[in-house]
Amino acid sequence: MGDAGDKFDDLAGKAKEGAGKLTGDEGLEREGKADQAKAAAKEAAKEAKEKAGEAAEKIKDVFKR
Repeated sequence: MGDAGDKFDDLAGKAKEGAGKLTGDEGLEREGKADQAKAAAKEAAKEAKEKAGEAAEKIKDVFKR
């Protein structure tokens, strides 16, 4: 994960999920899994944005020739 906030969200989600499993709190476990999914989705969106930017630069280079 690139962003510290995303990494924190992922780790916090893992902690919530683990605490939920230990205490039998299914709601907390689900919340932890949701936090992890949110962090992963944000990271995937950032990666897609980077790739799109790289592709746009390559296209610009082709038309500059």
